[in-house]
Amino acid sequence: MKIALLLTGNELMSGDTVDTNSSYLAQSLKDLGLIPAIKQVVGDDLELLTYSIKDLASRSDILVINGGLGPTVDDLTAVALARASQSELVSHSVAMTHLQEWADRRGFTLTPSNLKQANLPVTCDVIPNPNGSAVGFSLVLNDCLVLCTPGVPSEFKPMVENEVLPRIRKHAGIRGETKISRLRLFGISESGLQDIIDAEFPEWPSNVELGFRVQLPVLELKVATIGQALDKLNEHWTERLKTRFSDNYLGDNDMTLARAHNSALQNNGLCVVTAESCTGGLIASQITSEAGSSNVFRAGYVVYSNEMKESMLGVQAQTLDRVGAVSEETVLEMAKGALKLSNADLAVAVSGIAGPDGGTPDKPVGTVYIAFGSASDLRVRKLFLPMHRVMFQRMVTAFSLDLLRRFVSSITTDVDYYSELRRKT
Repeated sequence: MKIALLLTGNELMSGDTVDTNSSYLAQSLKDLGLIPAIKQVVGDDLELLTYSIKDLASRSDILVINGGLGPTVDDLTAVALARASQSELVSHSVAMTHLQEWADRRGFTLTPSNLKQANLPVTCDVIPNPNGSAVGFSLVLNDCLVLCTPGVPSEFKPMVENEVLPRIRKHAGIRGETKISRLRLFGISESGLQDIIDAEFPEWPSNVELGFRVQLPVLELKVATIGQALDKLNEHWTERLKTRFSDNYLGDNDMTLARAHNSALQNNGLCVVTAESCTGGLIASQITSEAGSSNVFRAGYVVYSNEMKESMLGVQAQTLDRVGAVSEETVLEMAKGALKLSNADLAVAVSGIAGPDGGTPDKPVGTVYIAFGSASDLRVRKLFLPMHRVMFQRMVTAFSLDLLRRFVSSITTDVDYYSELRRKT
């Protein structure tokens, strides 16, 4: 089964937009035992796009076209496919109904440019898009199944799972249902995970496939079997993995670190306050990005300067003079001050050197102190994260959430993040 991917758009050609959709689709196709054979990128050129569709359809069994479904003049996929298949371009009733309902929900009035999105090849079938104005569509050209999908990732990804993969499965004649269990883990690397599985599960069955996908800061471990007869086997090995890696296990499917953190606090009836310097409020932002965060989040303090650490959180001037802002003593005082002001149950406080400047021989760029816990049990971890500024902030945030998750869940907080970072590099 030969599969081709065709990506469209001048923004992809110029580098203004980075393609992540093809990577996501390729990973998803692996769940069906399929790997794309061809990938092409074409700009907003009607003649070239039409030629590419004809060419790839003549050499492939399945062609997925991504992008070019929007309302503007440079969105050319429907016109190109109509030309390639010698089909008439018409206002499709299903697409028109979808477009009108989309507009009604938002109180929009459809314009002529919006209506363009309902003009599709007369012979096509509509692929529902619940998250956007443009439907996808498909037709068979020279025995090749052509599937047209939107370029917006938040629209594309759900369509892949719910619509595109089932159509590919049917066209490819894949009869056995694939059961996939997805475990979301943090605090262990791909290589570390594989080494432990190899060492501790030498009897791993050949008909249970493992897959690894890094989605920083989380690692996804996939357990896949084909055929309903193997469903129980899938469940058995999935549970064994969850038990073995229980300290690292956050949840299933799309579980995030922030959501796992919030759930741990909510399950224990606790709320947290944050006191941040080097992360600039990112920890609080991650916590409150999840629905229901008001049940577990009390307040957040961003205290970048020493003056604000003193005046807002009560950090002692003597402490800052003696050991500096990036120190165990300072983050402890930040956490205590935040707890006192907010009356929260738990606190997390961070102070570090994000770089690229500001490091010293004693405290090089990448040094960070994290205080976490309750008023009666405040702990501190010192980490060294030599990475660029944005990644440093992301990883400090991730470690902070994970340490507090572990604290609340009575899991060891003495996890060796250092060795895991070395594994990843």
